[in-house]
Amino acid sequence: MLIRHIMAAKPVSVSPEESILLASRLLFRYNIGSLPVCSADGTLRGVITDRDIVLRCVALGDSPASTSVSSAMSRCVYAVSPDDDVSRAVLLMSDAQVRRLPVAENGRLVGVVSLCDIARLRSLSAETASVLAGISCGIRGV
Repeated sequence: MLIRHIMAAKPVSVSPEESILLASRLLFRYNIGSLPVCSADGTLRGVITDRDIVLRCVALGDSPASTSVSSAMSRCVYAVSPDDDVSRAVLLMSDAQVRRLPVAENGRLVGVVSLCDIARLRSLSAETASVLAGISCGIRGV
């Protein structure tokens, strides 16, 4: 199955210039742990997680209201294409130990696929189910 068939289109994102405070409010509002970071034209620039905010802003004593997303975001982003098979997303999630992946087409954000989206598939193989369980439990290379 292709990513485009299970991804969430029109994901919530934040720009690199926005404040950490805004990013944290979006994470809270949508009950998610990460946000794609995109420039004004939709180009994927990174990802910011709740953990990034804590370790790269709050723990350092920086003000979330005056610290930009670009200073705390992760620039090394694992992403998939809408035309990738779901198995590619599972492998990337396992390698990176993440529960969500941005979906990009020509460098622009077009969606997000989550562990939950994949887990809902009725056609999961035993191997895929095992990898998903490993991601949930933080086990690499299951």
